Amino acid sequence: MYDENKENIVSEEYKKYLTSHKRFRLAIRVSRIVILIFIFVFWEVAANNEWIDPFIMSQPSKIYNTLTSMAKDGSLFIHTGVTVYETIIGFVIGTLLGSLIAIALWWSDFLAKILDPYLVVLNALPKTALGPIILVWIGGTTKSIIVMALLFSIVVTIINVYTAFRNCDEDKIKLLKTFGANRKQILQKVVLPSGITTIISTLKINVGLSLVGVIVGEFLVSKAGLGYLIIYGGQVFKMDLVMSSVLILAIVAAVLYLSVLWIEKRVLKMM
Repeated sequence: MYDENKENIVSEEYKKYLTSHKRFRLAIRVSRIVILIFIFVFWEVAANNEWIDPFIMSQPSKIYNTLTSMAKDGSLFIHTGVTVYETIIGFVIGTLLGSLIAIALWWSDFLAKILDPYLVVLNALPKTALGPIILVWIGGTTKSIIVMALLFSIVVTIINVYTAFRNCDEDKIKLLKTFGANRKQILQKVVLPSGITTIISTLKINVGLSLVGVIVGEFLVSKAGLGYLIIYGGQVFKMDLVMSSVLILAIVAAVLYLSVLWIEKRVLKMM
């Protein structure tokens, strides 16, 4: 028998839960903002009172003036745009190429066993050591920076995605084989859908690794970009410029990561 009072009680409890959850999320957001404000205020006060050396550590007011000046002459947007462009290109190529290679490894056990030790070595190898080699091979161009970003992300993509494919539910694969499915159909119907979560998680890792690769590349060869500004500022002892570039770099990293989260939500809704 339908009990309206019981439903009302459940509804009220659910409303209380939603209200409590919203307050909890709001408290987290406010706490994050308060901590960030405290860091900048303390930084400014410490520099003004010479608790820290403002020449070495800079301070928020000088960083603000530097960013304002760069925004007025347009250099801020030029350098930020260069870094973002190189990161996105390296990120997309690394993710797509890495996923395709992972599919090839899953498809051929023979190929996987041959390449496995090479992947382990490449994953352990410090990618920065390859910077001078890439510079000689490709030259001091944007291509070499994109290749650096690619190197930082592609091996991680291959290993993570291939591992996800290998851990796919064997019972489902056996069931499809029982009904006469070929390897392509198994890949489309079972392996790829089961690995989509891992692929998305890999995107979160790759976006950071690609940015690291771009900055390393810009340290070596670039004449534009946030990495170039950091190196240039350090060489001429313009620490305001260095700290401003690092701050913009942190914002770029956060925006790229949030973009991947947005893609993740859209993809998961479609599944």
